Amino acid sequence: MPDSISAASVSALMPALRGALREAADLALPFFRRGDQTSARVWSKAGGSPVTEADVAVDTFLKIRLSELVPQAAWLSEETADDHARIGRDLVWIVDPIDGTRAFLSGHPDWSIAVALLSRGEPLVGFVHAPVCGKAYEAVRGQGATCNGQPIQVSGRAELPGARVTGPRPMFDRLERGVTQTGAEPDFTTIERIPSLALRLARVAEGAIDLGLITANARDWDLAGADLVLREAGGSVRDLAGQMPVYNRPEPVHGELVAVPDSLRDQALSAWQSGS
Repeated sequence: MPDSISAASVSALMPALRGALREAADLALPFFRRGDQTSARVWSKAGGSPVTEADVAVDTFLKIRLSELVPQAAWLSEETADDHARIGRDLVWIVDPIDGTRAFLSGHPDWSIAVALLSRGEPLVGFVHAPVCGKAYEAVRGQGATCNGQPIQVSGRAELPGARVTGPRPMFDRLERGVTQTGAEPDFTTIERIPSLALRLARVAEGAIDLGLITANARDWDLAGADLVLREAGGSVRDLAGQMPVYNRPEPVHGELVAVPDSLRDQALSAWQSGS
């Protein structure tokens, strides 16, 4: 089977992909206890980050189901040993079975299942499914972004001062310094940190947040699906130099990033650079 996929094939896949995301959520939800500790078994991976049996169950399910739907695609996920045969492949599934595992295990609703299909290194299809929040974001390259089937777009804000910002405090402080150096008052509205990085980007995409700040060491699976949703909604993810992420590299790790509407991109990058 050729290592490529047509636009018509992508359109034909979408109902099955939506179904797979719903089934994956159905596997995870019985282990979730809102406001309380998960009922799932929990252990620590190398490096100390937690993983639950729900992560593993969703990862296993999606690897089987997505590989059936696009068998020519390689695979990269948080909970599967990395197979470098993916390098240079045209099609690659990139999956985070539960993005925001700490939120999931502590009963916080802001976790998601994040899926992307890369084509030639760029996201072609992106999903961010947040079942407890009742939100299913999706995008196909060139076809716009939706949440629960309705079109979404980034906020139309034109000025950085007064923006709604979420992310780590050190990056927030640097952004404020950069705005202050222009002689303006930052006057930012601080939005409580969103544990799921994919969901953080999705909320920028739907206009609920103006700016999402992302610490270094995010992985492809944290970003790729939500990145496409954001691009198709009128924004992008950028590094300090203004470049968009490159996916499916040998080490799928990224530096500090900002998720921003196109209307605020230049102001945000300038302030971030000045305050660094």
